[in-house]
Amino acid sequence: SEEARDALAERAGGDARLSLNALETATIVALGRGSSAIEVPDVEEALQRRVIRYDKSGDAHYDVVSAFIKSLRGSDPDAALYWLHTMLEAGEDPEFIARRMIVFASEDVGVADAMALPVAVAASQALAYVGLPEASFALSHAAVHLATAPKSNSVTKAMGEAGRLVAESTTISVPMHLRDAHYQGAATLGHGDGYRYPHDYDGHIVAQDYFPPELGEQTVYRPTDQGREASVRERLSEMDQRAGRRRDR
Repeated sequence: SEEARDALAERAGGDARLSLNALETATIVALGRGSSAIEVPDVEEALQRRVIRYDKSGDAHYDVVSAFIKSLRGSDPDAALYWLHTMLEAGEDPEFIARRMIVFASEDVGVADAMALPVAVAASQALAYVGLPEASFALSHAAVHLATAPKSNSVTKAMGEAGRLVAESTTISVPMHLRDAHYQGAATLGHGDGYRYPHDYDGHIVAQDYFPPELGEQTVYRPTDQGREASVRERLSEMDQRAGRRRDR
């Protein structure tokens, strides 16, 4: 009815996805009571059902996405899928969900599973390419992958350590052997002098300072023993030995 149409437009507040979903639910409600027309009570019931399920404009928006991320972090694919589809059914912006999974891939999985980030990014691309509802397959695929992946927050910790070093560095200088020596006259200034090209050495690694002399040797990245990162940790230990680095673990 005209009144029901006005009520739907007013209550949806310009949200096209909410409008379409509520209209579909209102149709089911109207048919359920044997009516061939959607009336205001049908619209109100349809909207109320969605509000009860998940009010994406209120606190539930933050609570549900928090539950989703914590389920991924807790390696519970069942709960992660439940919260994912709660958000999708409620009309949550799927791009918001995809962005959160991309962040999670580096923040909570990182190097422990090198495919986590590509899978999350691919799900986002699939969403842009095919849209919903078909993209729900890709989003679910990514959620299961992230939930079952080994977890590591070493990248997050490394970012914090790097940020701390930068914040505490008042004056730094790039070592002469690391400076750009490609432009004319650079060599006369000593740029690149003493640089050791790693590919000329056994194992393509050579002992050489890469930090500013004011900082000296620093440890920023500390790999864990989770998933693929365990092999990275072993490889890094071998590289440190070759390069004469003393890593603080």
